[in-house]
Amino acid sequence: MPGSSSVNVEGSCEALCRTLVSQKGLQRETADISQSVLYTSLMGLLLVTDNETEPLAVGSGRVGLRNIGNTCFLNAVVQCLSHTRVLRNYCLLKSHKHEKFSKEEAKLMEAFSQVLSGLWDVREGDTVVNPRQFYSVFKEAVPYFSGYSQQDAQEFLRFLLDKLHTEINRRPYVKRTGKESEQKCVRFRISEEANVMWKKHLERDDSIIVDIFSGQLRSSLHCSVCSHYSNTFDVFCDLSLPIPKRSCRGEVSLQECLDLFSQEEKLDKENSPMCERCNRRTECTKRLSIQRFPQVIVIHLNRFTTSRWSISKSTVYVSFPFKNLDLGPYGPVDCGPVLYDLYAICNHAGTVNMGHYTACCLDENGWCFYNDSSATPLTESQLQTNQAYVLFYQRSNSTATVRK
Repeated sequence: MPGSSSVNVEGSCEALCRTLVSQKGLQRETADISQSVLYTSLMGLLLVTDNETEPLAVGSGRVGLRNIGNTCFLNAVVQCLSHTRVLRNYCLLKSHKHEKFSKEEAKLMEAFSQVLSGLWDVREGDTVVNPRQFYSVFKEAVPYFSGYSQQDAQEFLRFLLDKLHTEINRRPYVKRTGKESEQKCVRFRISEEANVMWKKHLERDDSIIVDIFSGQLRSSLHCSVCSHYSNTFDVFCDLSLPIPKRSCRGEVSLQECLDLFSQEEKLDKENSPMCERCNRRTECTKRLSIQRFPQVIVIHLNRFTTSRWSISKSTVYVSFPFKNLDLGPYGPVDCGPVLYDLYAICNHAGTVNMGHYTACCLDENGWCFYNDSSATPLTESQLQTNQAYVLFYQRSNSTATVRK
């Protein structure tokens, strides 16, 4: 990734964009989905071509982030996202300026990109980057994070990705109705029904965030009275996995967490939805599976449990693979192996009230441990701890585009 000179794609991309808009008659606010895909896809091809001929010049990336008051949760998440290469390159090249259809200023994306520019500065003049401006802009967008109290890293990640997506959504002018009528797709196969729902999603929500992180979950219901099967499909940007209960010294694997997430669940009448055939609530079974796999899958180990009176944390040791995590068994039937490689970990040490977040990220020189301002090398043998909280995996066995 390091190179001898930086890439300047602004002129070529801007020329392409102007040509598409002027000669093809594309209107940013009214273009249909096929034109939108054409517009962004051609620009993406140009970026890929330019990157092949003149690589993007970056530093080592081993730069810390200053803690500006209980912001370890922010620092850990930003380091993990900073090592998501497609997103990093998108930010460093400021690609959102060439494809963003919204007229609103992308203040959060600009501030986020500025932080990443500091972390990957080829000159490497700074050993620490101050994220104060970025955090200030984020708190304006999400007032819930105002103040200096400790926050949950996974919750911050969800809000951040959502707000970034909103700013750079390629389809911001499609009106969202309060409640859309559900299309009966009984005549469709499951894959066809899923594709219909995915295309509907892309007609309204389409950005680099969707390209990288969005997948599709299938929830299958089986009525115990009439044996009718029904499916619903939901978009996800992370998987929140339950951790099986073990003794204090016990150990579980990531596969066991995935098995528990996808195992069949029995629902009584009070907690089950209406059966489409019986037209009433009946006892049924529910099973979750992954219908569409994202380019990057974020796995949240749900260590915090909320009861009526308190919040507790699980310190169970969860083992996880560094390479070739196969999610195929949790996808459509006969989908084959779907392999992912680990590239970042967000850790949480301590208790619910006195905790601290750190990150472990993979770069060209190996793994690095990020603890706010410090960045120190570490080995793979040091990665597996009972502090692992959010895992970032990159799809490794597919070169196909995420959006189809």
